[in-house]
Amino acid sequence: MRILRNILIGLVAIVALLLVVGFFLPRHVIVERDLVVDAPPEAVFPHVSSLQAFSEWSPWGDLDPDMVVEYSGPDTGVGNVMEWTSEHPNVGNGRQEIVELAENESVRTELDFGDMGTAEAWWRLVPEGEGTRVVWGLDADMGAGPIGRWFGLMMDGLVGADYERGLARLQETVEG
Repeated sequence: MRILRNILIGLVAIVALLLVVGFFLPRHVIVERDLVVDAPPEAVFPHVSSLQAFSEWSPWGDLDPDMVVEYSGPDTGVGNVMEWTSEHPNVGNGRQEIVELAENESVRTELDFGDMGTAEAWWRLVPEGEGTRVVWGLDADMGAGPIGRWFGLMMDGLVGADYERGLARLQETVEG
């Protein structure tokens, strides 16, 4: 009986330690990937300043052919909105809106994943030789609770590969 009690006390102590440590993990998680596209920023910008154009090279579009996507606002620039619904667990439901842009330099969007939370995403276009370094980033708020913050430690692994695949598709689209 004493062994069982000690095991139980040990388990409670481990869970308590994990919860306390969770509160000290970062609330915001940033994921960034970049790739050089063999084209000037002016050739890349139309593909990131329109969510309709983004859908053509998005890494998530092929995951669910039944995904329903609706657009509103202008076709490009600030106020361009994309909303999607999907039963696929890696796609889910959400809304993305372009909230800021600097022509041929950067685009910033706000994402709303409903119960999954909110995030900010961006594309930066940096001239590099004859080409453009495209930086795609995400700043996700993992919430105030320790469980979300522990989950934040996995965000780079979960989203990074998708960003790499998307940037490769953007490169094919622009260079092709």
